[in-house]
Amino acid sequence: MPAWKFQQVDVFTATPLKGNPLAVVIGADAMTSAQMAAFANWTNLSETAFLLAPTSPDADYKVRIFTPAAELPFAGHPTLGACHVWLSTGARPKGEDIIQECGAGLVRIRPGQPRLAFAAPPVTPVEIDAVTLAQMAAALRIEPSAIVAARKLGVGAAWHAALLRSQAELLAIRPDFAAMAGLEIGVIAPADGGEADFEVRGFAPDQGIPEDPVTGSLNAGLARWVIGAGLAPPRYIAAQGTCLGRAGRVHVRQDGPDFWIGGDTVTCIEGSLTL
Repeated sequence: MPAWKFQQVDVFTATPLKGNPLAVVIGADAMTSAQMAAFANWTNLSETAFLLAPTSPDADYKVRIFTPAAELPFAGHPTLGACHVWLSTGARPKGEDIIQECGAGLVRIRPGQPRLAFAAPPVTPVEIDAVTLAQMAAALRIEPSAIVAARKLGVGAAWHAALLRSQAELLAIRPDFAAMAGLEIGVIAPADGGEADFEVRGFAPDQGIPEDPVTGSLNAGLARWVIGAGLAPPRYIAAQGTCLGRAGRVHVRQDGPDFWIGGDTVTCIEGSLTL
């Protein structure tokens, strides 16, 4: 039976078991899409990544990303985690930046400064209509007036994001996942102090992820929105995963037109996969 090298890493944390776990299969070119989907469903992690040889001459490697229920064109914590694993094999980029090929195209990743960071894909935050806003409030079990502002962020999953007034309000949310049908909802609020400047939560039940521990794509879209709207400084740290007992930290930095989403990654498991 064929076997592949395998790692399970923890992303957006320097402390094992406090971030968002990611399964990564190395050299998965011979795996079928059905095998990838089945393995991702079996791991039951928010995402599983498969490293492949690139098909673009500009890319250093290719990655395919699966949730337990579907394939994604792009996701943030698999981007950082897959790059971490790719580098751990001794691979090196062709140029200064690492270029990842994925379903959404080519993604630039900056080597550790002091940690890996990816350039957020371009997205224009758009207004959310009143009907959808009411659905979001019902799904979050909050009053519509508790939402200070809201935008749709089309990065990977089409996140519908809401800004709340306080960290306490955000952490108190107990969502109604049935009412969330058809929506992936992200919530952000200013933090009350400490290391993080903002607290974030992300819910994607239709993707098989009721609440995601730490979400790179959501934070990428949020960064373009809140920095661009003057609601956040050009550098900040977002905490995510608190309600799940995690301590994810997302390091956000605007550098000219680029928004860099960074985080630490640690390897927790190494071995082989046989299917």
